[in-house]
Amino acid sequence: MKFGERQVDEFEFINTIKQNYYRQSSVVKGIGDDAAVFRQNTKDIVTAVDTFVEGVHFRKDTMSAYDIGFRTLAANISDLAAMGAQPAFYLVSIVFPSHWCPQEVQHIFQGMKAIGSRYNMDLIGGDTVSGNELVLTITVIGYVEKSQARYRHHAKDGDIVFVTGTLGDSQAGYHIITNQKKYKDAAYYTERHRRPVPRVDFALGIPTTVRVALNDVSDGIANEAAEIATASNVSMQLFDEAIPVYKSFFQFSKSDQYQWKYFGGEDFELIGTVAATNWDILVDTAKRVDLQLTQIGKVFYEPDHNHVYINKGNQQLERLLQKGYNHLK
Repeated sequence: MKFGERQVDEFEFINTIKQNYYRQSSVVKGIGDDAAVFRQNTKDIVTAVDTFVEGVHFRKDTMSAYDIGFRTLAANISDLAAMGAQPAFYLVSIVFPSHWCPQEVQHIFQGMKAIGSRYNMDLIGGDTVSGNELVLTITVIGYVEKSQARYRHHAKDGDIVFVTGTLGDSQAGYHIITNQKKYKDAAYYTERHRRPVPRVDFALGIPTTVRVALNDVSDGIANEAAEIATASNVSMQLFDEAIPVYKSFFQFSKSDQYQWKYFGGEDFELIGTVAATNWDILVDTAKRVDLQLTQIGKVFYEPDHNHVYINKGNQQLERLLQKGYNHLK
């Protein structure tokens, strides 16, 4: 592999990123063979994979290499959180372009290590190849008790719709980074964009006896709510005034506020539904992990439709179209 003017040996690079020890006792063989081996007989295994492309999912001029690593792995961990899974392993395939130096690539893996260490995750493999642009493909693996995974199709008529944290923060952060103006709480918003925190602790804290449908907010709640509604064959009504935003979010234009909180995505919060009789259990769970939890709507059955609507307080329901970040556009 070639970084600028320096030729880098693939095995030399692998030796610099592999772990000296593994946190997960189920690892039989990590990096160093044709494939990794881990053993698990008592739980269901949950896995997810995402690909991140320079210029599409991140830009070198808006975040550091460390932040790129942190953010890309955090996005995958958020998928495990939405399934109610405990993160355990990750694998990284990376395409190295010549305009990235070896130190920058090392910083990417340092960012991944920082967020992965929070959940005792182990890097157990991957692949490296040269190319024209930086591409990261990350596979994450987690565990969940047998038959206890959280699915989108678990929503039912009469459920409460909820969301963790505040929405629109990541897009506000990107806006601040790319617009040289003064904004209130700029550090908060940019941190939310560059280093999001997956809601693993909250998801794992929900008792397995409580039925919830979960989805992580990667593409905006308009899209995520619609996915739950379609999978569960229900409709949803969201109350516009209840959508949680940060205290200084109102400094942005009304059009930006609307776009970011419904369609912006990349906040990596959790949206979900739960029976009204179990709402207090979720509230207690959120308190234990010091996380804001907000009731934002309700689920109802609508013959022949699986729509999401916004109630703006005027007794009129406005259809919220399923749109958000589209990776193929």
